[in-house]
Amino acid sequence: MSESSTRDFYDELARDYHLIFRDWDASMAHQAQVLDELLHSRLGPGPHRILDCSCGIGTQAIGLALRRHEVIGSDLSPLAAARAAAEAAARGVSLPATAADMRQLPFKSSIFDVVLCADNSLPHLLSAQDLQAALIGMRRVLRDDGLLVITLRDYDDARLAKPTATPPQVSETPDGLVINFQLWHWHEDGERYDLEHFQLTPAQNTWNVRVRRTTYWALTRQQLTEFVTEAGFASLTWHTPASSGYYQPVLTAQRTSSP
Repeated sequence: MSESSTRDFYDELARDYHLIFRDWDASMAHQAQVLDELLHSRLGPGPHRILDCSCGIGTQAIGLALRRHEVIGSDLSPLAAARAAAEAAARGVSLPATAADMRQLPFKSSIFDVVLCADNSLPHLLSAQDLQAALIGMRRVLRDDGLLVITLRDYDDARLAKPTATPPQVSETPDGLVINFQLWHWHEDGERYDLEHFQLTPAQNTWNVRVRRTTYWALTRQQLTEFVTEAGFASLTWHTPASSGYYQPVLTAQRTSSP
């Protein structure tokens, strides 16, 4: 991962990230409900102490806090983390959030029941070394039998199809329609790709166009399963969108007592 380019991408997106959703608060509530059900099935009803280590502007973290979990957020982007804390406060819940690299989590060992890494954040790590560092760090801050929850795109199909773009998504805002779409530029290795995120917002008789760029590693489920297992997790389960109701595949795994 190029820390500067990934951070720049999310710093630039932090103000407008909610415009990706047709209804951000409704998405918060739905995602939190699905994730809460997964936590309940593996750890019991809680409330649980959760680290959202890629919290962004708070989409999952705020929803889980509203469901009475104790949530702490961290994100590579200080602007995103600051907005997450502010948006949580505006909704009447506390979300302490800090800027932190998921490869170097600044938290004590064994203090969380759950570590969440959602919204396809982990694939910003572009090497096995970086992935191992992040996963071992997530394991370190989890208690014994604590739960790791990762969500990412369905790259098994994407690696075969090699899509070059995503369909436009149109959202209604008080200022008019907002259009989001992505272009994907695949590397020669067939696994990594550069992404251009286009966001069109209405202006008088025209559009404002913002373009943000970053890079991903299109990890297959098998690849991520191997990395998570090597980092010291067991009881791995993949939850498909059809079975869980979440918009991305979800991997859950529990921390073993020894790596």
